[in-house]
Amino acid sequence: MKTFNPKKSEIEQKWWLVNADGKVLGRLATGVAVLLRGKNKPTFAAHVDTGDFVVVINAEKIKVTGNKLAEKMYYDHSQYPGGLKERTLKELLEKKPEEVIKRAVWGMIPKNKLGRAVYKKLKVYKGPVHPHEAQNPQEFQV
Repeated sequence: MKTFNPKKSEIEQKWWLVNADGKVLGRLATGVAVLLRGKNKPTFAAHVDTGDFVVVINAEKIKVTGNKLAEKMYYDHSQYPGGLKERTLKELLEKKPEEVIKRAVWGMIPKNKLGRAVYKKLKVYKGPVHPHEAQNPQEFQV
């Protein structure tokens, strides 16, 4: 039996719609990362992008467990001396709820050329409206 090696022309990419309303952040990010990489498909190969496009809606309605709202910190640096910015999860959810999900998913995919290509297929939106109706995304339960 020969080893299966998927070719770019053989890969079929779907569009998935994930509703984040009431979902726990880590579990949501894990499910989205699996869809993006294509690990749910029998044709998965670690060196080829076999994943699908994922649209996440209602990003502001996620849940977190424990005291993470007050204690979890997000850091950004401007590359200048004294340019470190610290924000709590609560502050980031109020200003940019899409960023919270994007950062959680980014932590679960490879940090290489393939991982960056996979990450570009993630679309996150604050409310229930998204501009990808033409792609006819299928509902996915995480």
